[in-house]
Amino acid sequence: MRRRFLSSALVSSVVATVVCLTGGTAAAAPTAPAASSGTSGASLTWPVPPAGANDWTCLPTAERPHPAVIVHGTFGDSKSLLDPLSWALKQDGYCVYSLDYGNRGTGPIEESAAQLDAFVDQVLASTGAARVQIVGHSQGGMMPRYWIKNLGGDGLVEDLVGLVPSNHGTTINDGFSSSPWCVSCDQQRAGSEFLTALNSPDETPGDVDYTQVTTRYDQVVVPYTSAFLAPDARSTNITLQDRCPLAVTEHLLIPMDRQAIGWVLHAFEREGPADPAEPIGCLG
Repeated sequence: MRRRFLSSALVSSVVATVVCLTGGTAAAAPTAPAASSGTSGASLTWPVPPAGANDWTCLPTAERPHPAVIVHGTFGDSKSLLDPLSWALKQDGYCVYSLDYGNRGTGPIEESAAQLDAFVDQVLASTGAARVQIVGHSQGGMMPRYWIKNLGGDGLVEDLVGLVPSNHGTTINDGFSSSPWCVSCDQQRAGSEFLTALNSPDETPGDVDYTQVTTRYDQVVVPYTSAFLAPDARSTNITLQDRCPLAVTEHLLIPMDRQAIGWVLHAFEREGPADPAEPIGCLG
């Protein structure tokens, strides 16, 4: 059997994620019934959501009518690295939800997208909202596009903000891995059959506003411009160093970066995608 090894950058990311799992926990919020997870469901994940998330008694306000859904990346889970982002959204008035999917995002992306579909259905039923706003990290910024394009997500999403999304994959080591335990890794290779189909003929399907936020120091989605989608009236690409040249934010920790969180809040609160001219400071 052909084997490829994970890049050192990805190994570092996995180790860092595991280290994050040794931290303290917060009080559990009311939980919703678990969605069917198929053959690649969530496992080995936090028993509690990130700060402020998954309160299934939350009701949207007139000012914040669309619940915010956070989607983690490959090897991630619904809590690790996501507390600052989740709490910022909660403090800004959103009902916030975060899901586990795909056995830490390693399962087939098609199955993970189906799990996202079931989760969004739960969020909409619980809140009475008509649409959600999604922010996803890495694979979590790309995978919802499959749901939007192929599984009926169009019409249910107001915004999709990707933080270093793997929209066009990575060229590291000709991809991540060819091991059966990480199907999504091969799917995120630059030029993979999955990504070729996803990005053809329209990279930004549906009536959705797309904002891509990336960093020149991304060591996983390489080149960092692989995160970009074709810019138009509904799609904007943001690079952190264009505003803050000294920013050293990299792939793993971008969900905790104050400037990146500032772009998420900005994109969510306006009509259309983020405006690159918005004076988002280096500290948000």
